[in-house]
Amino acid sequence: MASTALLALCSVGAFSGLAVEAGAGVCHTTPIYAGHSWQKATFRLDVAGSTLSRYLRELLVAACPDQQLQALPRKVITQLKKRCCYVSLDFEGDLQNPARHHPASFCLGNGCSICLSSERFRCPEPIFQPSLLGQAEPGLPTLAFQALQRLPATLRTRLANTTVLAGGSTLFPGFTERLEMELGAQCQRHGYGALRPCLVARPGRGTAVWTGGSMVASFRSFQCRWITRAMYQECGSRLVHKVFN
Repeated sequence: MASTALLALCSVGAFSGLAVEAGAGVCHTTPIYAGHSWQKATFRLDVAGSTLSRYLRELLVAACPDQQLQALPRKVITQLKKRCCYVSLDFEGDLQNPARHHPASFCLGNGCSICLSSERFRCPEPIFQPSLLGQAEPGLPTLAFQALQRLPATLRTRLANTTVLAGGSTLFPGFTERLEMELGAQCQRHGYGALRPCLVARPGRGTAVWTGGSMVASFRSFQCRWITRAMYQECGSRLVHKVFN
């Protein structure tokens, strides 16, 4: 068992920082200091990849109420989302100006294709504005700021300097730039003008947790923490507490 936030940091060679995770099921902002999670400064957003896929289907059906769209497999919708969608840096401006929409076609493989217009940037927007889905919770940039705000002043800058993005839902084009822009604006607005979070967005961040886990498992210091089946069968669950405490 390991913290996914810690493993995300390990994937970039860090043991302290702010992990901003946006995966398939949930988003988290988790400060980590010296390998330990700061629980009171950890926040969760129940809008993530699966939610966005369902939202994209709703947008497509609303634009063209076709039974074929309603019957599209979830796998196809997910592929459509990954290949065609992006995060807008000016959502309201893009939404109101059709000239700033960038239509794209997606081939379904059966001779048919789907054309997306504003759906391309409307799909990921609930991560930044959950209110679009009727949810009252703040968006991910606000949660990232609140996580930093909860930290002691002596640690805030240090952890902000290593703000690591992880998870497949951070891979949308424009995601990093939008998060950086809004997080910086939050700092300015609330009197933390000297705080300038530095985002670490590696190309392979979609599998950052797995990468971090494989790196940690290769450390010599970790070898004493392996529990074999034979050891567990001999000692039972008390062995887990003995090894990991």
